[in-house]
Amino acid sequence: MDDEIQLISDGDGLAVIGDPTAVERFLISEGLPSKDLGLQRLRPALGAAAGVVQAGSEIAANSGRWVKLTQESAEQIKKFGLMTSSKTGLSSGVVQGKGGQIKGIVQFVRGPGSLATNPAVLAGAAGIMAQVAMQQAMDEITDYLATIDQKVDDLLRAQKDAVLADMIGVDLVIEEAMIIREQVGRVSEVTWSKVQATSVTLARTQAYALRQLDALAKKMEDKTKIGDLATASKEAESKVQEGLAVLARCFQLQDAIAVLELDRVLDASPEELDQHRLALRAARQNRLQLIARSTQHLLARMDAAAGTANTKVLLHPKPSRAVVDSSNHVAVAVVDFHGRLGIERDRQSWEARRWVDAAVEVRDKALETGAGGVDAARLLGNETLDRARSVTGKLSSGIAGRAFRRRGDDDERDEEG
Repeated sequence: MDDEIQLISDGDGLAVIGDPTAVERFLISEGLPSKDLGLQRLRPALGAAAGVVQAGSEIAANSGRWVKLTQESAEQIKKFGLMTSSKTGLSSGVVQGKGGQIKGIVQFVRGPGSLATNPAVLAGAAGIMAQVAMQQAMDEITDYLATIDQKVDDLLRAQKDAVLADMIGVDLVIEEAMIIREQVGRVSEVTWSKVQATSVTLARTQAYALRQLDALAKKMEDKTKIGDLATASKEAESKVQEGLAVLARCFQLQDAIAVLELDRVLDASPEELDQHRLALRAARQNRLQLIARSTQHLLARMDAAAGTANTKVLLHPKPSRAVVDSSNHVAVAVVDFHGRLGIERDRQSWEARRWVDAAVEVRDKALETGAGGVDAARLLGNETLDRARSVTGKLSSGIAGRAFRRRGDDDERDEEG
């Protein structure tokens, strides 16, 4: 008998549904890592919905796995030519195989035996997919917060600001609700009543953190002297990571609320689940755009500062290098942050101009101007050349590589000095 595997994609993930053995064989053959979709949760939630009873046995018999769509996995499933619905935004299809071999032949979902032919079941599966995707994102943010220099919990507890203090309380409430959800398997009206007002506090905290980043960018705009620019850059370097940590924690908790909210809608008004899923998706994208706009503006100001510093590296070597280093530190932090939240943006880090490059440029210009350039050419004496030699070369063009090697390079320069 032919194996039949149903594929459903919402753009963030891929649900692979079918006989457990067939699903496992498909995932192995395609080399796709996956996690349990939790398809069985649909049975009690949709059991009373019209037309769902006939699909109950199908839900019980089938296995569901979720695959995160990365650039690579998205390319892999593109060959299956899934059909996209303009109403739900979901792409679906059926892959058939025979004798244990997946053929890669796609047909449109059809027939009463297919789960995806039932709108209620399809909406429920899409809702669960959205939850799994957000929980995956929450896990990645947890990993991010664990890798930064100062963990967000320590950071927040050290703050005296009332806005951040409120966020700590919200964190505890949401964490409790997630534990209850995990134990009970649903979100009751009582559980939801505890968390439904917390989104206001998180929105206020997010706005606060964004204003802090905007203030740092504004300080960079107001500085014209290289010394002041170096001071402002150093301040940004120390404070940006804190602001990003607060934003990351806010975003993580907002995703947790969305997970709880989808459960509540699935339990109370399953017919509204699909529309609610799409609305939450739009709201989440809007939050990402707000964060991206603010952080990218800060990067632009840091880049502009690095550009200014590079034009003054000969006359002000130490503060110029400090500005560029701070800019690259901020870039490392922001690019990592963007990657964890799924914000894609190409950026090349600034490279401090080598002393020797700037010195040669001044020398050439001085020689061209004749006698008037003699005094300028004297700048290329032993002191200047010694400084030039202290620069071991251009920084690595890769942002991550620069951050990794900076400590070792600085130690080496100290020894050579």
